[in-house]
Amino acid sequence: MKATGLISLWTLVSLPCGPLANPAEHEDVVRHAIKLHRGKGAVITQRKQWVLESCRKLSGLLRQKNVVLNKLKNAIRAVEKDAGLSDEEKLFQVHTFEIFQKELNESENSVFQAIHGLQRALQGDYKDVVNMKESSRQRLEALREAAIKEEMEYVELLAAEKHQVEALKNMQHQNKSLSMLDEILEDVRKAADRLEEEIEEHAFDDNKSVRGVNFEAVLRVEEDEASSKRNASKREVEDDLGLSMLIDSQNNQYILTKPRDSTIPRADHHFIKDIVTIGMLSLPCGWLCTTIGLPTMFGYIICGVLLGPSGLNSIKSIVQVETLGEFGVFFTLFLVGLEFSPERLRKVWKISLQGPCYMTVLMIAFGLLWGHLLQIRPTQSVFISTCLSLSSTPLVSRFLAGSVRGDKEGDIDYSSVLLGMLVMQDVQLGLFIAVMPTLIQAGVSTYSSIFKEILRILILIGQILFSLAAVFLLCLVIKTYLIGPYYRKLHTESKGNKEILILGITAFTFLMLTITELLDVSMELGCFLAGALISSQGHMVTEEIMCCIEPIRDFLAIIFFASIGLHVFPTFVIYELTVLLFLTLSVVIMKFVLAVLVLSLILPKTSQYIKWIVSAGLAQVSEFSFVLGSRARRAGIISREVYLLILSVTTLSLLLAPALWRAAIMKCVPRSERRSST
Repeated sequence: MKATGLISLWTLVSLPCGPLANPAEHEDVVRHAIKLHRGKGAVITQRKQWVLESCRKLSGLLRQKNVVLNKLKNAIRAVEKDAGLSDEEKLFQVHTFEIFQKELNESENSVFQAIHGLQRALQGDYKDVVNMKESSRQRLEALREAAIKEEMEYVELLAAEKHQVEALKNMQHQNKSLSMLDEILEDVRKAADRLEEEIEEHAFDDNKSVRGVNFEAVLRVEEDEASSKRNASKREVEDDLGLSMLIDSQNNQYILTKPRDSTIPRADHHFIKDIVTIGMLSLPCGWLCTTIGLPTMFGYIICGVLLGPSGLNSIKSIVQVETLGEFGVFFTLFLVGLEFSPERLRKVWKISLQGPCYMTVLMIAFGLLWGHLLQIRPTQSVFISTCLSLSSTPLVSRFLAGSVRGDKEGDIDYSSVLLGMLVMQDVQLGLFIAVMPTLIQAGVSTYSSIFKEILRILILIGQILFSLAAVFLLCLVIKTYLIGPYYRKLHTESKGNKEILILGITAFTFLMLTITELLDVSMELGCFLAGALISSQGHMVTEEIMCCIEPIRDFLAIIFFASIGLHVFPTFVIYELTVLLFLTLSVVIMKFVLAVLVLSLILPKTSQYIKWIVSAGLAQVSEFSFVLGSRARRAGIISREVYLLILSVTTLSLLLAPALWRAAIMKCVPRSERRSST
C-alpha cells in the first residue's frame, strides 16, 4: 500500500509535465486523488486502473526523454565528424545540443525533488515548527538554485542566439564582395569581441562556490511607468545597462557597482538626484537656522530629516550619500590639523592622551554599575558606555571656527586641549571597532573563557599602541625630511594653476589616511596628522592651503550633516520624548561632570579656568555612535530598542550642544576675545 501511495504521489506531481494534459484534466486528476485518499467514491479496481494509467504516462515520458537524449548524442557525434564545418561552427552546434540535454535532465530532476519534498512534508509533524522551518528552508534553497540554473541557461541561450545571428551575417558576407569599409568594420568587430572577452570578469561563476556565499531571491525595480511611457527609448537603454534597483527579501536595496560591460560609461542617476536635492534644500534650511540664531549645521541636519526615511523618503542612495559625507569628516579634520601646529600638539599631548582615557574608563565604570542595578548584560553596558563617551569632532570644529587661537602667557589654549582630546577619542574609536569582535564573543562565552577574552583585548591594545608609535615615528621622518621639499615642489608647479596644489595636498591627506588605516588606527587621525605636518611649514603656507581646501570642506560637510539627519526619526522622539529628554540630560550632565573632574586633575593650576569650556565641548555624543550602534545591533550586542535610544540620545545631545557651548563661552571668555564661535 505504501509503494502504491508513493507511485500515486509520483504520478500526481509529474502529470503536469505530460504533453497531452490540459488544465481541466489536471483538476479532475486532483479531485480524483483526493477522493482516493479519503476512501470515497472509488473502488479497488478503479484505483488500480488510475494508478496504472498514470504510471504508464510517466514511464512514456521518461522513455521519450531517453530516446531524445540518444538522438542528441548521435547528432553531437555526427557534427564532430562533419569535415565541412569549421571548428567554431562545430562548437556552436554541440553547445546548443548540450543546452537542450541539460534542460531535459533538469526537468527530470525537478520531478524527483518535488516528490521527495512532498514526501518529507507528509511524514513531518505539522505541530513541529522547527521541522516546518527546515523544510521551508530546504525548499527555498532548491528554488534559489533552480532560479540560478535557469538564469544561466537563459544567458547561454542568448549567447547562442547571438552566435547564430553572427553566423548568418558571415554567410551573407561570404556570398558578396566586401567593400573596404566593411572589411575595416569586420576587423573592428573581431577586436571588440576579443576586448570583451579579456575584460569580462566571471564574478558570478568565481564566487558562487565560495564559502559564505548564499543564493538570494531579489526583485528588480524599474523606473516609473509614467516616465517610461514618456521616454521609452531611454528606458530600454537603461534596462540593458542594468541601472535598475534590486531589493532582496530582507528589504535591502542594491545598485550597480561594476557593470559586466566596462566599455560603456554609466552614471547612478539616483545618487545624482539625491546630491542635487540635498544641495538645493540645504540652502533654505541653513538660512532659516541663521535667521533664528542657530548654527547652519542644524539646518543641514533638518534637510536630511525632511528628505530621509522619516520625511519625504526621497533619498534612494542612502549608503552612497553617507559615504560621500565621510569625506566631509576627513577634510574637516585636515583643516583642524592645519590650524593645530606641532608646537601646540607638543604642549598638550599629555592632556590629550590622559583625558579621554580617564573619561572612557569612568564612563565604563558607571555603565557597569548602572547595568548591574538594572540587570543589563556586562557586554551591553560596556558597549553603551563606550559609545556615549565619544564626542563629535566635526561639531566642535565648527564651534571653534574663528575663535581665539592665541595662548595667554603661561596658559594653555582651550581649543588646543579640546581638539587634542577629540582626536584621541577618534583613535579610541578605531581601537573599539577592532575590539568589537572580541566583545561579541565575550557576550556568549562562559566565565571560564573570560580570562582568554581579556587577554585578547590586552593584546589588541598593545597592537594599537605599537601602531600609534609607528605612526608618530613616521610623522617625525616626514616632517624632518619629506614635507618641506614636497610642498616646495607643489608650490613651484602650481603657479597659475591651483588644481595641482589642491590635488597634491589631497593626495598627501589620503596617503596619511591610508597609512593609519593599514596600521589599524582611525583614518580620521591620518587626516589630522596630514594637516598638522603641513602646518609646520609656516603661517603663509597654512593660509594658502586653507583658502583652497575650505570650499571643498564646506560642501562635503553639508552632505555629512545631512546624512546625520537621515537617521533622525522625529516620530519616535515625540512618542518617547519624556524618556529621551531624561536620558539625554543625564548623559550630558554626566559627561560634563566627569570631564570637569578629570581636567581638574590633569590641567596645570594656571589653566584651570578652561576646564569649563573644554567640558562643555565634550558634553555631547559623537555621530559615530550611529556606526557603532548599527554594527552592534547586527552582531546582537544590543536590541533594536536600545539602538533607537542611542540614535535619539545622540541626536538630542547634538542639538543641545550649541546652547551649552555658548553658555560656557559667555561665562569663561572675556567679551573682547569672543568670536563667531559663540
